[in-house]
Amino acid sequence: MKLLRARDESSNAPAPPRSKACREKMRRDRLNDRFMELSAILEPGKPPKVDKSAILVDAARMVTQLRGEAVKLKESNESLQEKITELKAEKNELRDEKQRLKTEKEQLESQVKAISTPPAGYLPHPPAAPGPMGGKFMPYVGYPQVSMWQFMPPAAVDTSQDHSIRPPVA
Repeated sequence: MKLLRARDESSNAPAPPRSKACREKMRRDRLNDRFMELSAILEPGKPPKVDKSAILVDAARMVTQLRGEAVKLKESNESLQEKITELKAEKNELRDEKQRLKTEKEQLESQVKAISTPPAGYLPHPPAAPGPMGGKFMPYVGYPQVSMWQFMPPAAVDTSQDHSIRPPVA
């Protein structure tokens, strides 16, 4: 027996209660401690309640409130998941439309390029020589300070009918 007592004294665990009344008192103390902890959790800023029925009513009210919040959060989560799937579908549609518009743009650019480039072996017409503006001849500056007249068409210089059109000059 001395060995058993030595072993019990060396351990830090309390010795088990010897009587039924002592065990019952310890059980009630543990239960009361749990009620105090529950009361402190339900109302953190206030002093803990002693009435066990009030603590249980508050705990039941808190549980129903938390269940309601959980249901609301689940509904909110489901609606957000639906929105996410809708937005993903819209994103994919926009991506497809962007790709389609990009290919259409490239096709249009290639068509414009094909139209704007002349075919091989094609020589464009030379630009027209500038003619008289409004039937008037403009002086042609061939040399920097000497003005010269442009070439006049043969119909304007024809002198074969001068003797009948114009009077003789002395």
